[in-house]
Amino acid sequence: MAKGFNIPVLIGFILGCELAGIIGSVFTARSVQTWYVTLQKPSFNPPSWLFGPVWIVLYLLMGIAAYLVWSRGWSAAGVKTALSVFLVQLILNTAWSILFFGMRLPRWAFVEILFLWAAIALTIFLFSKLSQTAALLLFPYILWVSFAALLNYSLWRLNS
Repeated sequence: MAKGFNIPVLIGFILGCELAGIIGSVFTARSVQTWYVTLQKPSFNPPSWLFGPVWIVLYLLMGIAAYLVWSRGWSAAGVKTALSVFLVQLILNTAWSILFFGMRLPRWAFVEILFLWAAIALTIFLFSKLSQTAALLLFPYILWVSFAALLNYSLWRLNS
């Protein structure tokens, strides 16, 4: 265990990220069995059961990444900015579920996911200045959101 390793704070970051996923899943669960099943889907649409486990792992990685940046010290240059941008992308992440599943607005969800992608890219850039490990932990996330953006776009176009 490294000096200054703080398990309660690490758990707090992980739970905070997982909570964002839980909030989003409330909106998702309501629509998956009613609205989403009626949509025409592209050939590359993954099975519905895959999304939950993938997001659980991604939120875990996000929490660890945020903790690694926080552990540099709140007063260290760039930490507050990096974590603020991280929070923005986490809010955008939750907002996407509300737009796509809750409000059933694939077009606006697609526009929003482009902002989410940019916020994740900026987070990775800012995290990389503080912790290469933290930045690398976010690469699966941006790859998955890239795929989600393509899927979102396809669902919008196929169903409009």
